Amino acid sequence: MRFYVLGLGPVGSLVAHHLRRTIPRNPEIVLIHRNREQASKAGNSIQVETNGVRTKSTGFRSEFTEGTGFNPHPKSLGPNGTVHPDDPLFIQSLIVTCKAHQTLPAIRRLSPRLSTTSTIVLLQNGMGMYEELVTEVFPNPSYRPHLILATNTHGAYLTQDRVVHAGLGNITFGIMPEVNGRDFEASSSMHPSHNLSINDITKPGDPEYERYEHLRSTVAALQLLEGLNASWQPISKVQLAMRRKLVVNSIVNPVTCLLRCLNGDVLRLPDMQDLTKRVCAEAAEVFSAQFEAETRGQDGGEGHGRLPPALQPANLVKEVQRVVKATALNKSSMLADIERGRPTEIDYINGYLMRLAQMYNVQTPATASLYNLVKMRSALPLDR
Repeated sequence: MRFYVLGLGPVGSLVAHHLRRTIPRNPEIVLIHRNREQASKAGNSIQVETNGVRTKSTGFRSEFTEGTGFNPHPKSLGPNGTVHPDDPLFIQSLIVTCKAHQTLPAIRRLSPRLSTTSTIVLLQNGMGMYEELVTEVFPNPSYRPHLILATNTHGAYLTQDRVVHAGLGNITFGIMPEVNGRDFEASSSMHPSHNLSINDITKPGDPEYERYEHLRSTVAALQLLEGLNASWQPISKVQLAMRRKLVVNSIVNPVTCLLRCLNGDVLRLPDMQDLTKRVCAEAAEVFSAQFEAETRGQDGGEGHGRLPPALQPANLVKEVQRVVKATALNKSSMLADIERGRPTEIDYINGYLMRLAQMYNVQTPATASLYNLVKMRSALPLDR
């Protein structure tokens, strides 16, 4: 078994570190860097500092995305355009923690090394990457890898020589349903009080064991990450958590990057409460329209999709306030991107809400104003 980690920022490094220290030495863990220079500088180790204590993990293998040697040689490709599962280049499990806007081109380039038996874990900020992948890279469900969606609440940042795990949170993940109808949540569906069972994915003796083996192994490995409080949940719960985080980020990230302030500073800003209420109300209306349309499509009649309490405007406002207080001393990733002159993830945060709003004919003026202001801020270099 080989685990690949694409995107070696704070979260990717943290996940790779805990994977290496948790699972047996047999599975290989491969770090995918941007270029040869970055791979050479990083070496084959990761150092993490938690509560002032430093730990080190070693034994990684490195690859890089730029230059030659990354894509498989044409002779190694099979008739369906992918490498054979026995080929050393074949990717069994890919954990994606890179920036949202980097995901599509990176996985498009990796796609010859992926197949229907591969598993991709999307652990990122924002939403919309899954939809892009299944539309533009894997449009045919018969040739699509298994996909896991995950959301993270840990706080971490990089220094020159280590990752600082600044805030303990959790990682929640779920398996996206597949067209063949295999129910990965069967045990929980039949007995709501029961936990999800890895045997619902596959188990020895299953005629399709090879098809689902790497998905089972990926879920098992993620469940072992106790230091990151990782848990496998029904996909509906994961998507609910992702929506709540999206709304928080659609307010905190733009405001902090526009005003160049820490998260906690937004609580003291005049009119911030009003802005928060407006964006939360817009998001709730968008999600309500989405639930209504999806329910209508399922039953073929009028939609009766009730908006979950966690996505009601008042509860979204409370979540924004909770997160801001809990991360008061943190610098948002969007502000960090602006300060480094890098593209932001605004298209997958406010932009995602706006695209949904357009689909369901919902007006989102406050969300759009923040989006446009970040776009303008990104177009102008900061004074150094």
